[in-house]
Amino acid sequence: MRFIALAAAGVLAGAIWWRRNPSACPYGQRFWLEPPRPVISRARLKEVLAPEPGERVLEVGPGTGHYAVPMAGWVGPDGRLDVLDVQQAMLDHTAAKAASEGLENVVCELGDARSLPYPDATFDAAYLVTVLGEVPDRAKALAELARVLKPGGRLVVGELFPDPHFVRRSQLEADAAAAGLVPGRFEGGPLGYFARFERVAVATPA
Repeated sequence: MRFIALAAAGVLAGAIWWRRNPSACPYGQRFWLEPPRPVISRARLKEVLAPEPGERVLEVGPGTGHYAVPMAGWVGPDGRLDVLDVQQAMLDHTAAKAASEGLENVVCELGDARSLPYPDATFDAAYLVTVLGEVPDRAKALAELARVLKPGGRLVVGELFPDPHFVRRSQLEADAAAAGLVPGRFEGGPLGYFARFERVAVATPA
């Protein structure tokens, strides 16, 4: 009984430390990325993001390609999926999985969400799932995502409790508003959700 209590205390202490020190899930612990995700399923992501064939889409933090592989199929051979991660091992894993499915429209880039290596207004849509809370500066990451979206472009953020980096909806919406992103569709609840935002389209002077 004492061992169980000590183990539980250790897990809790680890979760608290991890929440206070945002960082990406190490490649060596990628098994955490594989469990079923009924609340933030791939089908629900497709429904909320609504990717179209031929679009250029960005995923930040693809992990082992759980969402990237189907997304590449949804945008089709005339579309393109860019995936960005801070770990080359994750990118290599995703690229290998895409190649095994015969997908040739996935482009990997090593980089940081706080300084995206893309020009302004590059993407039709972007998404990140259980990743935003791992970024040391969420506001900066959202501002960068807004920058690289085309006017009217869509951003979907997925979160799932009990991820120690879970971002509450109220926190997300406040940070997104500061980045110039307008809230749209929301699917889920307080313990897991997909939230969609759009970049404000700038009116052209008459």
